[in-house]
Amino acid sequence: MDKKIKIMTVFGTRPEGIKMAPLIKELERESDNFITKNIITAQHREMLDQVLQTFDIKPDYDLDIMKKSQTLSSITTKVITELDQIFIDEKPDLVLVHGDTTTTFAAAISAFYNQISIGHVEAGLRTWNKYSPYPEEMNREMVDDLTDLYFAPTKKNFENLLKENKDEKKIFITGNTGIDALKYTVNDNFDSSEFKEIDFSKKIILLTAHRRENQGQKMEDMFKAILDVIQTDNNLELVYPVHRSPAVQKAANDVFAGSKQVKLINPLDVVHFHNLIKRSFIVLSDSGGVQEEAPALNKPVLVLRDTTERPEAVQTGAIKLVGTNPLVIKENLSSLISNSDEYQKMAKAKNPYGDGNASVRISEAIKYHFGILKDRPIDFV
Repeated sequence: MDKKIKIMTVFGTRPEGIKMAPLIKELERESDNFITKNIITAQHREMLDQVLQTFDIKPDYDLDIMKKSQTLSSITTKVITELDQIFIDEKPDLVLVHGDTTTTFAAAISAFYNQISIGHVEAGLRTWNKYSPYPEEMNREMVDDLTDLYFAPTKKNFENLLKENKDEKKIFITGNTGIDALKYTVNDNFDSSEFKEIDFSKKIILLTAHRRENQGQKMEDMFKAILDVIQTDNNLELVYPVHRSPAVQKAANDVFAGSKQVKLINPLDVVHFHNLIKRSFIVLSDSGGVQEEAPALNKPVLVLRDTTERPEAVQTGAIKLVGTNPLVIKENLSSLISNSDEYQKMAKAKNPYGDGNASVRISEAIKYHFGILKDRPIDFV
């Protein structure tokens, strides 16, 4: 095929940026085959800018939509409206979106309205629960109904798509690009002044929590349960990079302020965060990406959610779904801290999410789809 394939990536949040970055780098290396244009919506502004700087990615278009107290509806309408003219002017052959954010959904709708093929990176994740996680579950289901090329991280994701009657020929099992990102960020000798208040001679319990469905009294009760466990052992230190959401900030300060064993710190850029995971003992999280990143760094994860779209790591034993009930959280955290056999079993469990080559597989799948490669790429297993 003589004509270069024009690919436009669209992303807007920190997690999207982290997982799209290694793929963008791979596509840029394939400049003989691809013209790459990057659009950011800046659904997250400051946190996304840190990712762009870390990976040296320069957007061709910056929609800069972030506003104080923005709603899901306002994000959706702004993204659809502003992407429309860009797609008309650029006429890409393929639009790549990632995961399950409001940016992802809105970008897919806009591409569909302009009859542009859609590639979904991290396709096929499911909880089958409309409101858990919210709004992510429905975002990814609706995006997959519009998608032309599916890049499924795992065989389970592939099977989920088949259940929905997606075309098997259009599904490629690639591994997760989030694992690729670790090759850029993690350094055994990493240190930083941002870690100066953290006492790494202690066992670090790393907490991330921000989900909409957990905010309010539920989040405060979760935090109280965690604090109760931390205070039973002076050799434990809780480190919490607090999300900028006002509701999350309030819960964190109401519960943790004043405790000498808790370090509330500002959100970290991806390099600092990945290296903090590596130096931690246990991770507590309601995040999605952390369920993939921490097992790759041999850190047990207790997931503070009632459902997960990442059952593979539950099945291997790398993560444990503990929900949001304070008593259950306390029981599981205490057990993992005190029981070395249980800890080692989780820490040494297989990470099912990738080998660091997902971006290469996606690039090859795109080349195969457009006739640049004759043979279908081999799936990740």
